[in-house]
Amino acid sequence: MSPTDLTVLPVGQLMTRDPVTCSPDTPIQSAAELMADHQISSICVVDPDGFRGLVTVRDMNAKVIAHGVDPAGPVSAVMTVDRTTLPPSALGLDVLHMMMERRIGHVPIVDAGRLVGIVTQTDLTRFQALSSADLVRRVVEASDVPAMARVTAEIPTLLAQLVGTGTRHEVITRLITDIADTVTRCLLKRAEDELGAPPVPYLWLACGSQGRQEQTGVSDQDNCLILSDDVTDADMPYFAKLAQIVSDGLHACGYVYCPGDMMATNTRWCQPLRVWRGYFDGWIAKPSPEAQMLASVMFDLRPIGGDEDLFADLQADTLAKAARNSIFVAHMTANSLKHAPPLGVFNRLPRGPLDMKHNGVVPVVDLGRLYALQGQVLPVNTRARIEAAIATGALSKTGGADLLDAYDLIATTRLRHQARQIRVGQGPDNDLLPATLSGFERSHLRDAFVVVKTMQSAIGSGKGALG
Repeated sequence: MSPTDLTVLPVGQLMTRDPVTCSPDTPIQSAAELMADHQISSICVVDPDGFRGLVTVRDMNAKVIAHGVDPAGPVSAVMTVDRTTLPPSALGLDVLHMMMERRIGHVPIVDAGRLVGIVTQTDLTRFQALSSADLVRRVVEASDVPAMARVTAEIPTLLAQLVGTGTRHEVITRLITDIADTVTRCLLKRAEDELGAPPVPYLWLACGSQGRQEQTGVSDQDNCLILSDDVTDADMPYFAKLAQIVSDGLHACGYVYCPGDMMATNTRWCQPLRVWRGYFDGWIAKPSPEAQMLASVMFDLRPIGGDEDLFADLQADTLAKAARNSIFVAHMTANSLKHAPPLGVFNRLPRGPLDMKHNGVVPVVDLGRLYALQGQVLPVNTRARIEAAIATGALSKTGGADLLDAYDLIATTRLRHQARQIRVGQGPDNDLLPATLSGFERSHLRDAFVVVKTMQSAIGSGKGALG
């Protein structure tokens, strides 16, 4: 199924909510002015009892202009009363068929007599045109940062659309992350165009959810710069300016500044390769709480733009050194257990909001990172790490299959929650109320959390490799 296959999408996820309306006694001219002010081609007519009809630009032309209906008269005189409507449960395919059969361009969505939305040909065209590839193209073609920001502002709509068409969670987050990667590379190019060619090779890397290719509708920026060891003190101002240009641009495009200052604008994270090697060696040799936290973040590094040779050996060498240090592995194991699934007494879900990030996906992310360390596997994506852990024997096939299923359910539930918020005009977040789920959904989500909790217990007892 295509990620933009509107034929299987429920109309409730496709329609424009809160359409412009007027009462039946509104003067025709006033209705026309409303349409012009809102730049729309139709207006819905409602009264206290519900939906009454629809007036389109075609109605205005045919009845007012062509046949001389008085513009001061009520809009009910020119509205189409017997307009066929659809319920929110209808599919996009139903809208297409109705438009083709009746040669219309507007379909009101009515639920129990009440107008809840409208679908127009423009909505269908916009839906079919909106894709991650389209957003990537428009980011590349953007003339300036504000133009790029207007494109990235459409990412929540894309997320809701992809969720609505049943696209798998790892595909959705990959597509959304691809847009962030493109934005970053375009900003790097703009920085070089402004500052001139870099004095030495460099590599811009992402960590966090962008590094793992797991971005959703809520993402800040986490990044760093690795510079060639040929860099001099005189070169550093260039990279400070480059980092500021890119970071400011990302912030303007909705990837807000990292609250923990894990950004290339922080001089600590804009250093030559030899310094980065020292960072990792120090964290592994002396695994303090800060070292564990930083190592966890940095194990998710992924090159975005620049000279990737600066990272290849560093990643492989660090994994090998870390895996050989049993004390470091023990500390990383303890660190991976800090985020627990949201289960209470008798493994019950709490009544209050579930943090689907820190208590939902993060426990699995931490487990995946630990399995990658044990198996010395290079992927940074969580699902890929679990699959690689199964392949290398760091995780049993049975335990791995259970963990993958649990992760898929948790991550999908999180995205569905964000998509529901986006569709009603809310900003997406990670706080899910269990009461918004069906009993069936709550039961399966609880089971998924129990799987994660069991895997954490196995890791904590030293049986993690057995799953």
